[in-house]
Amino acid sequence: MLRELAGEWARPGMLVPTSCAVALMGAILWAGAEPARTPPPSLAFEGLPVSGSAADARRAGFTECVKIDAFRARCRRAGLMVAGEGPYDAAIDLIGSDGRGGFDHLTLWRNGDQKEIYKLVEALQRRGWMHCETGNERWGDQDIYTRKGVPVRVSMDLSYYGKRRVRIIPPWNQRERSCTPYH
Repeated sequence: MLRELAGEWARPGMLVPTSCAVALMGAILWAGAEPARTPPPSLAFEGLPVSGSAADARRAGFTECVKIDAFRARCRRAGLMVAGEGPYDAAIDLIGSDGRGGFDHLTLWRNGDQKEIYKLVEALQRRGWMHCETGNERWGDQDIYTRKGVPVRVSMDLSYYGKRRVRIIPPWNQRERSCTPYH
C-alpha cells in the first residue's frame, strides 16, 4: 500500500500537488504553535492586579491555577474586596503554556446572588464613575463604567444569566467593548 502511495506521489504531475499538501500541513502546524507575547505593563486598581506578568499574579495571591487549553491558564483567588464591597471571587487568564504572556484583565464574580455584583458598580457610581451600555439603543450586553483620571474601565455583564461578572480592563486591552458614557 505504501509503495502504491509513494508511486502515486512520484509520478509526473504530482510534484506540485504534493508540495502544496506538505506546505498546507506545515502552515496548519505553525498556526497551532503557541503565540509569543510579551506581558503587558503592570497595572493595579484598588490594590488588585489588572494586567501584568505571571509573577505579578503570583505576588497578588493568584496561585490556584488550572489549564484552560494548551495556551492559557486561569488563576483564581477568593475573598477580594473592591471599592469597599465584596467579598468576590476573582480570576486572571495567563497567556502561554507557562504564563509567560501575562494577563490583560481581572474578572470578579460572586457565587449565589447575582445582585451582589451590583453593589460594586453602585459603589463606583457613588464615587463619580459614569456608565454606558453596549448593544442596540439602551439594551445591551455590557454596562461599561469609566472615570476621568482612572486608568481602567469596569465592564459588567447585563445579559448573562448565570454568574454575573465584572471585568476590570486596562486601556490597552482593545479586544473588549467600549462605549461613550451618557450618565
